[in-house]
Amino acid sequence: MKKKFAFLLMGPQFDPSVHQAVFETEKGISYIFTVRNFDEACDKLLALEQEGVGAVELCGAFGEEGAQRLIELTHNKIPIGYVTHKPEQDPLFAAFFSHSK
Repeated sequence: MKKKFAFLLMGPQFDPSVHQAVFETEKGISYIFTVRNFDEACDKLLALEQEGVGAVELCGAFGEEGAQRLIELTHNKIPIGYVTHKPEQDPLFAAFFSHSK
């Protein structure tokens, strides 16, 4: 049986029916899914759990609090991580993700 992994990207600009990707190898399947908000993320995560996804990584938009809420949603049965960065790079990330560009 192939291991299944998913990465969730969250942002209002995404269209989940279009913005997704699947990479399949001999040993596993990696998914990239998008959601527009936290409620959609909850629904997607529960669906992924039912489909046998064994690990999930979240984009930085979820933050530690969002990751914790999703861990609780799955009763800590799926390893869930979230992207983070070193604090000294905060200005670079703020500049990149600002709405002024």
